[in-house]
Amino acid sequence: MSDKPRKFKGGVHPEDSKALSASKPVQTAPLLGKYTVIVHQNIGAPPEIVVKKGDLVKKGQLLAKATGFVSVPLHAPTSGTVTAIEKCPGPACVSVPAIEITADGQDEWGSPFEPIADWQNADPAVLKQRVVDAGIVGMGGAGFPSHVKLSPTKPVDTLILNGAECEPYLTADHRLMLEQTEDVLLGAAILARILGLETAVIGVEANKPDAISKLNAFASNYNVTVQTLAVNYPQGAEKQLIYALTGREVPIGGLPMDVGCVVQNVASAVAVADAVIKGHPSIERITTVTGEPVVNPGNWRFRIGTPISKAIELAGGVKVQPAKLLLGGPMMGFAQNSLDVTVMKNTSGILLIPVEQVSQYTSEPCIRCGRCVEACPMDILPATISQAVENERFDWAEQLNVAACIECGSCSYVCPSHRPLNQHFKRAKAEILAAKRKQQKK
Repeated sequence: MSDKPRKFKGGVHPEDSKALSASKPVQTAPLLGKYTVIVHQNIGAPPEIVVKKGDLVKKGQLLAKATGFVSVPLHAPTSGTVTAIEKCPGPACVSVPAIEITADGQDEWGSPFEPIADWQNADPAVLKQRVVDAGIVGMGGAGFPSHVKLSPTKPVDTLILNGAECEPYLTADHRLMLEQTEDVLLGAAILARILGLETAVIGVEANKPDAISKLNAFASNYNVTVQTLAVNYPQGAEKQLIYALTGREVPIGGLPMDVGCVVQNVASAVAVADAVIKGHPSIERITTVTGEPVVNPGNWRFRIGTPISKAIELAGGVKVQPAKLLLGGPMMGFAQNSLDVTVMKNTSGILLIPVEQVSQYTSEPCIRCGRCVEACPMDILPATISQAVENERFDWAEQLNVAACIECGSCSYVCPSHRPLNQHFKRAKAEILAAKRKQQKK
């Protein structure tokens, strides 16, 4: 581990706009009358629903069971009655299966797990199984099952907790590190034990000095190191974070374990601590509700299944009509076409953007300026890949390593011709995957 983190290649410096919510303590949302819990909340196989309409459920009770190794279970956010199992708007703007729970107002726990108080002496396999049973995923945005990362097939010597939160506007992880400091560190220590490691390191961007100071005050009690990172988007991307902290480069097409590393988000670490020490499954998360149109931007602890419309209402509503609604931040977030989408385990932010910050433009031809190449943190050729996609030469795009793109949007951000580079790369990856599946069927 280097005393001075390295700067990864490329990256950009968008206005962070974090001041809107960075000083706002986390508020806990009140119990709602109804929750619509989207079933598939993880990368990988969707879980299988195990309840039916009319069933009475307790808080934390299993709603859907995992269906494979890369899958996680789903639990009830409160006690009540299953009043519907039907489709609702999803974050990708398509209808998805969901379980509607009408709350009984008791908010009574079903207590599905026994706390593991003596975790220091517990079998690592038992601790990892708790992570599986609790349905914990990467809460920084990707939703990758946490237990999969905790099952490396290659030797691992470094556990990294991602506290960079480099995405503009978002401050949920910042407030978490400030307000639940020891929970973050405890989660890091439990994760280290699962991996058979003695230590862990937390990377935090320099624009969060209060969080860095608070973490440093307790870190030695948990054998954790806190490392300050340069403010450079996308610092929180796994491969860039690993390089900054260790100098190791994850190969194209490779995984962090290929260079001896495992990366977990700080919010996921707290979820692990809650699952082990309290016996609580993953049914809530801290989410930033922000943007200039929001009356009272801030950070909220929402249960999964909370409608976005209700989240905005709790933040005071809007003072001007927003032009765009995003789940996540402005660089990697997903635009929404409905307020009926609900909070999921990986909903890090709800961002409203005003009309004056939304540009409408026509994409123009590439002028070969090279800015996208300079900004790309993955050292690929965005302009050339984009040209391949426009000509529907997806085989060419594959040869140019489009799969290495992390979809951070840095290239689109700096492009003077307003080319939809990020969208081109998403299309290319989808087309390549579809072609491979078609070939496999043959």
